[in-house]
Amino acid sequence: MVAATARLRAAGIAQPARDARILLAHAARIEAARVTLIAPEDLSPDIGERYEQLIALRAVRVPVSHLVGEREFYGRRFKISGDVLDPRPETETLVEAALSAPFSRLLDLGTGSGCILVTLLAETPDATGLGVDLSEAACLQASANAVFHQVQNRAEILQSDWFDAVQGQFDLIVANPPYIARDDMAGLQDEVRRHEPEMALTDGGDGLGAYRVISAQVAGFLRPGGRVLLEIGPTQGAAVQALLAAAGLQGLSVVHDLDRRPRVICAVRV
Repeated sequence: MVAATARLRAAGIAQPARDARILLAHAARIEAARVTLIAPEDLSPDIGERYEQLIALRAVRVPVSHLVGEREFYGRRFKISGDVLDPRPETETLVEAALSAPFSRLLDLGTGSGCILVTLLAETPDATGLGVDLSEAACLQASANAVFHQVQNRAEILQSDWFDAVQGQFDLIVANPPYIARDDMAGLQDEVRRHEPEMALTDGGDGLGAYRVISAQVAGFLRPGGRVLLEIGPTQGAAVQALLAAAGLQGLSVVHDLDRRPRVICAVRV
């Protein structure tokens, strides 16, 4: 593992020792906490070969989560792939805000891996939810995660371009839409820019396109008193609040993440 760590460090990986440990655990099919109990001479040839392949792929910036096929989010493991956005810790801010008030019917726009939808349903046993995504592959991934976390009987997944296939009204609507501006894409880490779906990252314009679509229609899908929570980029708070206010929503507020950056815009249909 020492040699693997050095190789990843030379490749510019930010946390080489951590990644080397996780990948060795995956190659050996053991928990990461047990990796320190493995001596180099204990590696069988097949484990050694798998480990070498994993380190080689990580060195060219394939994300660890894609190599092991899962990512932890809000204390649960979610199956992911290159077809969906990698769940990020800052999105847990959206989950916390959603759980701060009761709801019984939930809509997750652009559900991706289903991490938000599935987490909220798992944390709220009496609720039901609908997750929609334009990507068929993402819908399949979200459905698999719903089954994996045993909420499939309360979760419906539909392929839809935002609200196009959605019917009914909801107590809570959440979304982590593509908010990176086209001009900012080149500055992303290789792990993100080369290995995550572009349609989940950017609208191909100024980064506000999805918010314009959602704001224009969301009030019609909210029950009176219903809430909408939108994850945002750190400079988009004022613009997204203005869009929601223009659509007649009230009670606008901003929730900051653990790094004290604006992360979630909240609004209510009165």
